[in-house]
Amino acid sequence: MLKSALNVDIDTLSQWFYIPLVLAMTNRDYQISRMEKQNIIVMGASTGGFEAFKKIVSDLPPDLDAAIFIVWHMAPTIRGVLPHVLSQVNSIPAAHAVDGEPIVMNRIYVAPPDHHMLLEPGHVRVTRGPKENRFRPAVDPLFRSAAYAYQSRVVGVILSGALDDGTSGLWNIKYRGGKAIAQDPNDSQVPSMPESAIRQVDVDYTVPLAEIGPLLTRLASEPAGVKKQVTMKEDEKTKAEIKIAADDDAFGINILGYGELSPFACPECHGVLTLLKDGNISRFRCHTGHAYSADVLLETITEKIEESLYSAIRGVDESIMLLNHLGDHFAEANHSALAARYFQQAQKAQQRSELVRKAVLLQGQMNMEDLIPPDEDKS
Repeated sequence: MLKSALNVDIDTLSQWFYIPLVLAMTNRDYQISRMEKQNIIVMGASTGGFEAFKKIVSDLPPDLDAAIFIVWHMAPTIRGVLPHVLSQVNSIPAAHAVDGEPIVMNRIYVAPPDHHMLLEPGHVRVTRGPKENRFRPAVDPLFRSAAYAYQSRVVGVILSGALDDGTSGLWNIKYRGGKAIAQDPNDSQVPSMPESAIRQVDVDYTVPLAEIGPLLTRLASEPAGVKKQVTMKEDEKTKAEIKIAADDDAFGINILGYGELSPFACPECHGVLTLLKDGNISRFRCHTGHAYSADVLLETITEKIEESLYSAIRGVDESIMLLNHLGDHFAEANHSALAARYFQQAQKAQQRSELVRKAVLLQGQMNMEDLIPPDEDKS
């Protein structure tokens, strides 16, 4: 009765319902396959990072569907051997990044010595912009640019290293919806960098080195999170700092417009530093582009104090030598009274020199770790 009423057989009728269902399911699967994944992985380290990078890369599958970007602090004169070493522990191609090259999956990009590595949508930038935290390459510019270009697709990893480079960049990744990973400080050769990240950023994972490779493999296969809304001021500040790292004219960018003047001078160029804020994180940048975390600035200032004290000792010692030389000269010329006055002044200068030397012995380098109680540091 139904068949005659509709003038169609049951098989045809079922196809009317089946075909749309198949198309809907196929479209859903297509959308899932097209969904953005967390496959932009950025990693940073300094001391202890060489072995950490080797371990992580050796634990990755050779067909990993992700692009990996690495910054390792090194002296500008050191030949970059990291890509060659990483190529020996995994078949994923690894090489120093080249300015303007495209970003492709299943590839490891390493920042070349004395160059920042930045990400822009679809390609890599390699620049000689101003140093950040006294390093080039530095971790923060890579993390900051990755977060700006790829937002919730980014996974940031902070590994072994001194001080706190990478903390600000990791904050940017979290702020824009990405994932933040810190190596367990107890598992780090030098725990300062991961400790700083854990202390100042709401990290998603704190894991030992042996677990980072498998964790990245899992995250790279998962859909990216929801992109977060960013304030216009924060967006403009991040864009300005990326331009500075890209070696654009820092003075023309007017970094002062994104913070407030501080009473501190840049240790490298002596320009006035602007205080910038990333959430509760304070850092500084001068109008020529040099940038410092509060921790690095504190350590650099104390270094400069020691340099200045030794410079004062040198000056006093030179005056002592000159006074004694002139005293000898007048003594040889039988001007004993005049010679005595020079020798007396030399003795007074020697006393001043001893005071400065004591100040040098009392003056040591200082950073934020020296100010954090041990119990709080472990919390």
